[in-house]
Amino acid sequence: MPRILLVEDNEMNRDMLSRRLIRRGYEVTLAVDGAEGVARAKADSPDLILMDMSLPVMDGWDASRALKGDPLTARIPVIALTAHAMPADEQRAREAGCDDFDTKPVELERLLGKITALLERSKMA
Repeated sequence: MPRILLVEDNEMNRDMLSRRLIRRGYEVTLAVDGAEGVARAKADSPDLILMDMSLPVMDGWDASRALKGDPLTARIPVIALTAHAMPADEQRAREAGCDDFDTKPVELERLLGKITALLERSKMA
């Protein structure tokens, strides 16, 4: 069962998305800010991280940079989740180290496709 770390500060978004992922067969752990997300990733070594970019304490941009800059977590695929849907926002997420980008509100089937693709790619690496 693939393990996903969901880093999301909005309780309603966190609850809805985690329940939907669990129903699809994923094991989900949660973090409510970027600093907790980095710590959880180091402790739990998830298979993939869904990172909200607008977070308290440490935002998703800095958390993604920290994860990709640490040999313990650099290999973990990160999907940026944000309401900012402009091409420059996607470029900024990729520059921060995110492997993919998806917009809010989340369209579950589209996000699941990205999750599947990244999990397959990381298995091959």
